[in-house]
Amino acid sequence: MNYLLLKHLHLTCVILSGGGFFLRGLWMLRSSPYLRHPVTRIAPHIVDTVLLGSAILMSMQSQQYPFANDWLTAKLCGLLIYIACGTMALKRARSKRQRAGYFIAALLAFAYIVSVALSRHPLGFAHGFF
Repeated sequence: MNYLLLKHLHLTCVILSGGGFFLRGLWMLRSSPYLRHPVTRIAPHIVDTVLLGSAILMSMQSQQYPFANDWLTAKLCGLLIYIACGTMALKRARSKRQRAGYFIAALLAFAYIVSVALSRHPLGFAHGFF
């Protein structure tokens, strides 16, 4: 598959995934019944699978890999933090206050991942300050 097409697919999935997570987080905070809708429960898995698949294919085509490229390693670490915080925010945390805290942490992790991707530096946009 063409690298440019993969990149556009990946960026589209980043927007859909991040926007969808933000919306589900707001619905969680408001105890919305939309969280139980089948589309809300299934679509994120489809989008995130395509997102991860496109990332792997782009990595293989460009021959840039985590643990060989520091910025990709940082993105991978940020992704693991985002997944952990996102799971706590939407499913596992016991109180709404805890969920809100994890939701904010997940959004910050997402912003960090995007920052690292755009700057191609492990510190993201903060690398200009150091």
